[in-house]
This record gives sequence, structure tokens and C-alpha cells, in this order.
Amino acid sequence: MQQKMKKVKVTIQERGEPKEIEIEVPDDGQVGWGDVTQMKHIGQHIPRLDGVAKVTGKAKYTYDINLPGLLYGKILRSAHPRARVVKIDASKAMARPGVKAVLLPDDVKGLFNKECRYAGQEVAAVAATSPDIAEDALALIDVQYEKLPFVVDVDDAMKPDAAQVYGDRKNVSDPRVREQGDVAAGFATADVVVEATYRCQVQTHVALETHGTVARWDGDKLTVWASTQGVFSVRDELAKYFNLPATQVRVITEYMGGGFGAKFGARPEGIIAALLAKKAGAPVKLMLSRKEEHLTTGNRPSSIQQVKIGAKKDGTLVAYQRSNYGTGGVAGGAGIPAGPYIYAVPNFRVEQRDVSTNAGAQAAQRAPGHPQASFGMESVMDELAEKLGIDPLELRKKNDPNKTRQKEYDIAAQKIGWERRNKTPGAGSGTKKRGMGIGSCTWGGGGSGTKAQVTINNDGSVEVKCGTQDIGTGTKTIIAIITAEEFGLSPQDIQVRIGDTDFPPSGGSGGSTTAASVSPAIKSTTMLAKQKLFEVVAPKLGAQPADLVARDGKVFVKSDPSKSVAWKQATAQLADGPITIQGEWVAGYSDTGVAGTQFVEVEVDTETGHVQMLKVVAVHDCGLVIDRLTAESQVNGGVLMGVGYALYEDRILDSPTGHMVNANLEDYKVVGAMEVPEIEAIFYDEPHRGVIGLGEPPVIPTAGAIANAIYNACGARVRELPITPDKVLTALAQTQRKEG
Repeated sequence: MQQKMKKVKVTIQERGEPKEIEIEVPDDGQVGWGDVTQMKHIGQHIPRLDGVAKVTGKAKYTYDINLPGLLYGKILRSAHPRARVVKIDASKAMARPGVKAVLLPDDVKGLFNKECRYAGQEVAAVAATSPDIAEDALALIDVQYEKLPFVVDVDDAMKPDAAQVYGDRKNVSDPRVREQGDVAAGFATADVVVEATYRCQVQTHVALETHGTVARWDGDKLTVWASTQGVFSVRDELAKYFNLPATQVRVITEYMGGGFGAKFGARPEGIIAALLAKKAGAPVKLMLSRKEEHLTTGNRPSSIQQVKIGAKKDGTLVAYQRSNYGTGGVAGGAGIPAGPYIYAVPNFRVEQRDVSTNAGAQAAQRAPGHPQASFGMESVMDELAEKLGIDPLELRKKNDPNKTRQKEYDIAAQKIGWERRNKTPGAGSGTKKRGMGIGSCTWGGGGSGTKAQVTINNDGSVEVKCGTQDIGTGTKTIIAIITAEEFGLSPQDIQVRIGDTDFPPSGGSGGSTTAASVSPAIKSTTMLAKQKLFEVVAPKLGAQPADLVARDGKVFVKSDPSKSVAWKQATAQLADGPITIQGEWVAGYSDTGVAGTQFVEVEVDTETGHVQMLKVVAVHDCGLVIDRLTAESQVNGGVLMGVGYALYEDRILDSPTGHMVNANLEDYKVVGAMEVPEIEAIFYDEPHRGVIGLGEPPVIPTAGAIANAIYNACGARVRELPITPDKVLTALAQTQRKEG
């Protein structure tokens, strides 16, 4: 049966000029990728191409960039949560041997604010010949502050007499309302109603590599090495700030140690590094400390949700009401998805408000708003199920309209052994009790706009260039897999060059958009390059280009595989030079919209309140899986971040002083080796949808699932994150008093 084809338009580079052409791609219900069951690399467990470089230390991160004459930048930060800079004297710092440049508020526009609104805000900066000298110089800058009233607690900030973070507006924003149907009428028909308040803490960014930049000027040309999720956004911001053409700014990110939403744009430290380098006439490296990372690079906002939900006796949801607020510090953005998260409710009303406090501004953090929404919704669904006397899983299946997630529920339930779950929460003898819980999620994960360049050299080597950046998710390997699949080679045969604004452009790596943006661009570009090669080789094999296939290191005639040449023999016929094709993202190879569910098992020590994670079964869909190994790594990482959010991580601000008291990795608790549970990552494959991003979804449902599992284990409901031992013991005591 002849394969059905469809025509799509793409733009290529021909003699340095863009040219739009029309190509044919498979249209067989597999979104252009063809029969995935016949693929050798796509969908398999392929080790990361850069794995050896990373574990041996050969990989060069921003911190590893050392240039001749390199100086070290440091930033002086406000010691007060709210203060006005009255006077600043840097004469002693300038006189310190080894100090090469000092930046003060009057030296730059729009960078240092003379009115500081949180402890840690930028006040001045220096560049010196060593980090120690730079630190000494900061201590020599004399700043006179006028201390001003402040507030760091979100509930205190809402009081009428609270200190105002901004003089021109209230701390509490006007409510944002979304509603559907008639909520009052819906609750009037409910047989059962549950009301509860759920609280989520502020979670800071704790990427392994802190924010940092190395900046070097060569005349009017600026080159920057940055730990960033978007090389082009850094380039564009720097070009705008320094009033330069974008072509005069080059940004390089060969490797970077994690980015979860806070590493976009040049940011203050990037601009400061470039300013110091310009003033000193030498390259400057400016890497933030772990304390600075906690204070000033962004965080996941808090969320306090007052929830009311109603249902019929059979479990049908009829009404939902939520009033929620939270703080993004000196920024807004504390909202969460405005509706009943993932479940179908005909009547609902949601009211949301942002609360300003004197703390560092929020920044996007892996699935912004969704973990908070999932925690609140999954918790109240379990409370409702108990009041109805319905299995929590059955209640979810009854009200979840997502067909994919319906199937994922069954897979996860079977894998975790849901039938073993306590029918009565807290049942069983002994002080250590086990329980199970569920949490689920939704996300977008689409992407577009990426361009790529593929070169086939006459010695058989293949080079792929793309301006995307690998933030630790395995993008380099994905590019190599797709290219190798198209050319019939091994991923190790492909040289992948990314993370450079000199390469074809791509968007930032955030919002789970990278794979869905990059994969189609690589696929379409490699198809074009292969077609050009086939046009050269076909006459030698007495065939038409459309009759040829590249597989297992050979090019051969589809109907007669005995007519073949080795890959290197085929490329050796490129007498006119290498084939270089620049292509772009085309529709039909990616999609958007994913689901997922996680079932967890925990053990709760009812004497100490300690929660031990035992197992997480995480079932997710992401369309066509390119590399199953890196996809599993994404799920593992997301689950562990979710565990940290549920049980450990918490930014603690001292109300009297306004300072973060745990701005380190000793007192700010993250998941360690002893806290890692068994994680079983399972993919509900939907290859017909094409590639969909996976970065965000796995972090979303974990906290809600853990909270529900803790309740099922010990019979005490904790409605506030993180669920620390003291909260478990308090909940147990309250439960015992009620029962007594």
C-alpha cells in the first residue's frame, strides 16, 4: 500500500539567502514521524551524549570560563528589608589594591534603586582581581540608610495598618474573579459539602549552578557566557540596555547546571557584569552565592486557598468556590489556575488576590501555579471522598473528563497496588503506619519557532547547529537521536552544537516547550538534507531519490536492498562540497496538552511525626517519546522536586528583622539521598500526537498525593505545606482530641 503524503512549506537557506520551498512528509496518522515501531533510536533508552563530559569535569559551565586578565564581580546588597539610600561613599573601596571598577547608583540608570524594598536588593557592585578582594571592597563601601517600615508576613501585609511596600498602591491587589454557572444554586443541590483552607509556602530556586555571567568586551562587541535558559533573551536584553545591534552581542551557554524558570533574560547580575567589564576594560566573572540565590533570583509564590466544594451522593461534583491569595514578594504573580483544577464542575467561582511583601520577587518556577492548585484540589477531593464514603480513586474517575488520564489512573492503581490501601485511614497496629494517596496534573507543553542547520560533509561527518540551550534535560541527545534516525546513523556519529546566538535561533527553554519546538525543526531540516544527498546518490544506484532509504549506516534502494552504498561512500560523492540546509519548525510534528497522575505510598511514624517516602508511581503522557532514558530522568527530577515541596522546602523570613534566616543549604532543606523513594516512571505513549514537552508536569501532583497518603496512613489531615513532623504531630493530637 502506497504511503499517503502531505505537502508543507519550509524555509531553507540557499547561497546565504532564505528561500521558501514545499516538501512532502508522511501523513499516515503518525504526525509525520512515520511508523515509530520501526525506529531504531527514537523511543529507546539512549545515554546522554554529554554524560561522560559532565562526570569527568570536561564540560565547561559558566563558572569554568576563565579568560586572560579575568576579574571577579561582586554585588553589594541591601542589609534592610526597606530602606532609602541617603549617602554612599565608595572611596575606600576604590583605593583598595586590586579593585578595578566600582558601580554606584548614580553610575547606571534603572539598575540600582535608591529605595530598597527587600533585604538583598542590589545597591552597588565592584570588580577586583580576586573574589576575596572583591568581598573586601564591598565591606569598605559606606552606605547610610534611612530605615523604613516593612512587612514580610503575608497575613500581616493584609492588615489595614500594615506597612505599605509601595507608596502608590495597596499591598493587596483588587480581586480577579472567574466564574461559571450559578454557584449558590449548585451548592443548594449538593448532598455533601466540604470547606477547608490549604496553605502552600514560598519555595525558592535551588538550581545546582547559581546564576552567573562572564562578560568580555572587544571594542563595541560584547560576548557573554551565561547560565541561562534563553541565550537569545539574554542577547536581546543586553543589546537593548547598551543600545547595540543584536549582532554585536553574542551569548554562549554550552552547559548549564539547571534552570527551573528563573534564568531568563540578562537579569541585574548579567548587566552588572557587562557594565563592570566595560568600566574596567577587562573580562568580568560574576557568579551569585547560594545566599544571593535564595534572596533575589526568584521563588514560587505562596498560596492560601479557602475552598468549598459540593457533590451529590453519587459523587457528581455540582459546585466549587475558592478564594485564594499569596505573595510574590515585591512582585505580583501569586495566582494559580483559575478554576476547579482538572475536574469538571458545572458551577464555580474563583477569586484571587496578590499580596505585596518586602521580600524578593517571585519568578516562574517549574509549572508556575500548578503545584499549589493541585495540592488544594487533590486534598479537598480526598476530604470529599471520605465524607461521601466513596473510594478517592472512583471519585476522581467520575469527575475527570480527560480520557488519557482515565487510562493512566488504571495503570498507576495496578502498579502501586491500590487494593492494599487502608479502607479506614490510620488503620493497623504499631506506631509506624503506611498509606497511599493520589495526585494528578495537566500542562501545555507545546512549542514552535525553532530553526536549525544541518551539514553533511563529504567525509560522512554530520553537524547540527541550533541556538537552543540544554538546561540539563538532554536536548543535545534528543537532537542527535532525531538526526541519527533520519540518516540511519548512531547518535554518537552526530556532532551537536547548541547554546550560542551565532547559531540558528530558538526560543527559551521553559514552559516544557523545548522538545516540542526543537524536535520538529531538526526533523524537517534533516529530511531536507537527506533529500539533497539522495539526489546525488540516486543516479549511482540506478534509482530515483524517492526510492532510497538510509538505515544502518547505508543508503539503499527500498525495493532492492542489495543496491546499496555505505554512508561514507554516499557522502564521498558530494563533489560540489558539503550539503548545508537551514530549516525550521513545521506543523505536524508536535502537539500541546498533557495529563498525568501519581500514586504514592508513605510511612508515618506517629511518635515522631516523621514521613518516609516509600514509592511513587508516576504515569505521564508526552506524545512521542524521543529518548525514554532522559524522559524518565525528567519524571524522576520532577517527583523529587515535588517531594521537597511537600515535606522540606520553606523560605523562612523573620518578621522582626525582615531577613531570610535559612538562606543556605544547611537550614533550607532539600531532598537528599536518604529521602529518595522508589520512583517508577511510566509513559502512556501517544506517538500519533508528536512531541510534547515533559519538564513541568511531573512536579505538579506530588505534594497533593503525599498529603493524601499521609492522611490515609495515620488518619490526621495536614493542610499546610511543607508537611514537617511538628505539623503531623499537631494534626494527630487534634484528631485524638476530637475522637476523645
